[in-house]
Amino acid sequence: MKLLLTSAGIKNTSIHDALVELLGRPIADCDALCIPTAGYGHPMVAPASAWRFVSGREPECPMTELGWKSVGLLELTALPTIGADRWVPWVEQADVLLVNGGDPLYLCHWIRESGLADLLPSLGDTVWVGLSAGSMVMTPRIGEEFVIPRPPGYTGDDATLGLVDFSIFPHVDHPNLPENTMAAAERWAERLDGPAYAIDDDTAIRVVDGAVDVISEGRWKLLTPA
Repeated sequence: MKLLLTSAGIKNTSIHDALVELLGRPIADCDALCIPTAGYGHPMVAPASAWRFVSGREPECPMTELGWKSVGLLELTALPTIGADRWVPWVEQADVLLVNGGDPLYLCHWIRESGLADLLPSLGDTVWVGLSAGSMVMTPRIGEEFVIPRPPGYTGDDATLGLVDFSIFPHVDHPNLPENTMAAAERWAERLDGPAYAIDDDTAIRVVDGAVDVISEGRWKLLTPA
């Protein structure tokens, strides 16, 4: 699986170009599945937010409105009730998974509970585009600062899927999140046991075959443990 881990979606030309490169062909030729699940687990997210994400009416976080050949909705909480024989082919046939923000631990729980976690290693050519929590869920830890509600399956720690070996602090310097400063990110990183990236909304992290590079028209910093 190829990863494009963003803070706020496809915000600029550089991130857009990186996405097209990962896909290997124009967006108009690609089929997408969008995953809104993470939004339902966050106390600051209302149902209207999930609708805006799915319908492509969230200009601050462009994802589904990029001109895909098709966009389907994959709600992870529904998958255990319909059987893998139905939903696994949907995922295998998709070119890209667009994964919404919200609560990363809630999302992590449902990626595992639905069975999607078991399928991910086999999706070699699929592109995972994460938005905030949709990016953080791929990391080994999110840090206690991002554990606000206690989602189903919460085990008392901040562990997530660990498909990459670094953590992510998103939305650096966001005007609506005054607590998300670079200094706060540096304090957060000191309590982790591995490398971490602090990224703003004009930055994304690309991961292909274990190789990591940063795509940015904004501000970011690699933070390493002391």
